Amino acid sequence: MVKQNNFEFRSDGPVVVIGAAGVDIVGRLEGELHEGSSNPARIRITYGGVARNVAENLARLGQAVFLLTAVGQDEYGQRLVESARAAGVDTEYVIFCEDCLTGMYMGILNPKAEILFALDSMEVTRNLTPAYVRKHAPLFKKASFVFIDMNLPSETIRTVFSLAKRYRVPVCADPTSMYLAPRLLPYLAQTFLITPNFSEACLLAQQPEKPPSPPQALLIAKALVSQGVSVVIITLAEQGLCYASSETNGHIPAIQTEILDPTGAGDALTAAVLFALLNEMPLDEAVRLGVSAATLTLRYPGAVVPDLTLEKLYDQLVI
Repeated sequence: MVKQNNFEFRSDGPVVVIGAAGVDIVGRLEGELHEGSSNPARIRITYGGVARNVAENLARLGQAVFLLTAVGQDEYGQRLVESARAAGVDTEYVIFCEDCLTGMYMGILNPKAEILFALDSMEVTRNLTPAYVRKHAPLFKKASFVFIDMNLPSETIRTVFSLAKRYRVPVCADPTSMYLAPRLLPYLAQTFLITPNFSEACLLAQQPEKPPSPPQALLIAKALVSQGVSVVIITLAEQGLCYASSETNGHIPAIQTEILDPTGAGDALTAAVLFALLNEMPLDEAVRLGVSAATLTLRYPGAVVPDLTLEKLYDQLVI
């Protein structure tokens, strides 16, 4: 057993990842956006979804991981699951839904690779019911962590936290979006780690949003720790990130790099931090490895770097 910030967890257990998986369609504009007209862009299609991205990153780092998700009984769903399995993710318990389409995310980036707007269609996640999670409760008994995203139905989130409490397994959560983040509010005091962006962090801390800055983010992170979250990591895009726990806190600037696509960078950060903590690294070092993972992902035209390794993370490490 390893103890981190008042939580004990099994460092030799698998990570159980529960949430969304889907297809990412991301277009990067080559010039100014002209509404009402077709715009030249570079478009790529890959597999995504917060939970799926975290699971694949963990698997590529060598961590045992179970993915609990739902996809459509269609070509996209079949290929998505095959891809995850090939990366080392255990996909035995994935639901194939006959009357749903595989989830999709569509993002539009400006020429600087900054998100202008995004759309998602994740109705298939309604199949991730409380009964489905309870059916796989034995996975909780041997898990080191449970990770969830907020695409899960509210009732299912409640079930996850109930089972996690029963089996004494820490829960890590991604607020996912401003629309979905409120689903996490009732469970902050039961959550080991959260990785919001600045807007989501303000919402969770129930504080008015001010212009994002490292000092302001650090205050919000400490406020969330005071509400019971063990570890808070707030991402600030080009300003890096801030993190806090009851034992330490800090700001890490972003690594200056060319950005091809920001999709999945936050998920890579989360996975690398979890992997580092499972390997008994201090939080300060774990967060730096997370920044390395996010930076590598920013340079890749997809949601997960296919040749991700711990060695690559250390090569990119912020001192």
